[in-house]
Amino acid sequence: MSARLLIGLLWLLHFLPLGLLAALGRGLGRLLWWLAGSRRRIALKNLELCFPELAAAEREALAREHFAMVGRSLLERGLLWFASPERLQRLIRIKGNIRLAEQTPGAMMWLLPHFVGLEWVGPALMLNQKRPGVDVYQPQSNAVLDARILAGRSRFGTTAFVDRHDGIRPVLRLIKQGYAFLNAPDLDHGEKDSAFVPFFGVPACTLLAPARMAASQGMVVQPLVVTMLPGGQGYEVEACEPIPGYPSEDPLADAHTVNAWLEARVRRHPAQYFWVHKRFKTRPAGEPPVY
Repeated sequence: MSARLLIGLLWLLHFLPLGLLAALGRGLGRLLWWLAGSRRRIALKNLELCFPELAAAEREALAREHFAMVGRSLLERGLLWFASPERLQRLIRIKGNIRLAEQTPGAMMWLLPHFVGLEWVGPALMLNQKRPGVDVYQPQSNAVLDARILAGRSRFGTTAFVDRHDGIRPVLRLIKQGYAFLNAPDLDHGEKDSAFVPFFGVPACTLLAPARMAASQGMVVQPLVVTMLPGGQGYEVEACEPIPGYPSEDPLADAHTVNAWLEARVRRHPAQYFWVHKRFKTRPAGEPPVY
């Protein structure tokens, strides 16, 4: 399917009631379970590592539910790209202080872990508070799709997107201009500026840079968690309280703190964490690959 055809399909689908769109998305997830064999195996392996106490059948049921959520997130992307601000506001349930950034005079970091509905953080922030935001993004190989994704993420408020390959300096310049930094703390970018820190008891290559940046810039750090609600109920976007004691003067201790906090949050809605990505791709010296 061409990118333009896909975008056109998502535009048509966004007119549907969310309950019907969610049902279609779950159906797509069931189809992806069978078609996306490599991602299915990654999800099952991640769940085996993180939930060894569950029976294999329980982990498979959890993985199937995860794929249903992934299918929903794909089809409901059209809402983020094309729905009116009024409709999006009706679908988003804000929990916590979403305006903390605009109430903070100094530097600010939003921590956004990889839950399936994470794209809904953008409109939740930019429709409900006034501070501009900057994010680092990985360009898509398809130029048409890449432009559509950036346009969708830039619809509301004042936003900036820095190509990951351009490094951190453009981000630091924008932070000095008052932008809050939206940062994902739970990706495996390799061993550079990272350490192996337990996540569900498994050594996970974890970035130290977020804590170092937050400490050096004197940032207030607020985690944001998105929960997809059943059927047509919408999305809960929780603007959490800053994690106590984070950042500290010890980036390694901070990485332990964030991973422990995130693990507790994942356990609340385990099917909604992004299990199809290779969280344990980089292994400590001497350990075999897990995927």
